[in-house]
Amino acid sequence: MKTSLPEVITYAEHAADIIAKAATLISADQKFALITSLAIEGGAAREVGSLALVEQSGQMTGYLSNGCIDRDIQLHAQAALQSGDKTLIRYGDGSRFVDLKLPCGGALDVLIDPMPDRDAILAAHQKFGARQPVTLTFQAEVEGTPITRHFTYAPRFRLCLAGRGAIFRAVAQAGHATGFDVCLLSPEVDDLDAVGHLAHLPPTHLTARDQPGGLDYLDEYSAFLTLFHDHDWEPALLKAALQTKAPFIGSLGSRRTHAQRCEALRALGVAEGDLARLRGPIGLVPSLRDASFIAVSALAEIVAAFPSAILQTDAA
Repeated sequence: MKTSLPEVITYAEHAADIIAKAATLISADQKFALITSLAIEGGAAREVGSLALVEQSGQMTGYLSNGCIDRDIQLHAQAALQSGDKTLIRYGDGSRFVDLKLPCGGALDVLIDPMPDRDAILAAHQKFGARQPVTLTFQAEVEGTPITRHFTYAPRFRLCLAGRGAIFRAVAQAGHATGFDVCLLSPEVDDLDAVGHLAHLPPTHLTARDQPGGLDYLDEYSAFLTLFHDHDWEPALLKAALQTKAPFIGSLGSRRTHAQRCEALRALGVAEGDLARLRGPIGLVPSLRDASFIAVSALAEIVAAFPSAILQTDAA
């Protein structure tokens, strides 16, 4: 039976996006094939352990390449959904598909599972919702030899911004576009109205400089930035953030401003060990004056601190 190939690919990045889509399809009692990159040799567009899924219609959520093999994966996934057979396909060096080349070189082993463990997917969806890491197990057979792969995925990284004005808005927009779960705090209602729709949690309107509000949603997968030019809003916010597990805490401003900021925090009783966690001035490129460029520079520093959403891979 010939399958039709739609044009639709949703380029979702994070494992949580794929699992959320899978959970929705399970709730609707819809079939899908779960796609996983089991092994990579040489260069590749995505990391080993990257996920995607293909529905019966051929629509794909996620991707495993930069367009060179995803259309072929769609076709193989549709065929697997018809046959019910799990399929392991090798692309690139050593592949039987000599007409499909990987421009980056090397090879990619792709597992297509038309009957994935639905209970495991639903449990993973709940864990991601609770901001817990998720470990998934994948099994296949290569030339009669069974292989098992375990991949552990971090929940989506969270970006909490406290500030006002053009830079606050630009970082919120860039962070959302980059795929962070954005949280917003500001004393300016106009700023919250402008970018509040990008927030993953209800935005917080700051009304007092000494009352930062709860920051208990900051965890080990979170970054916190203060983006004020009037820095008297910062001390209470930073003190509260430094009491959380957030691994990235940073502030806008010059080196002199950062030194003054640290002195203000010492006066509030913040220990030197906690002060050492505070980054400032934020951004990989110094002395920028454009809000959009400042946003890109700050996010680049955060991305460097959170290099991968796939925490661990194990072979058994």
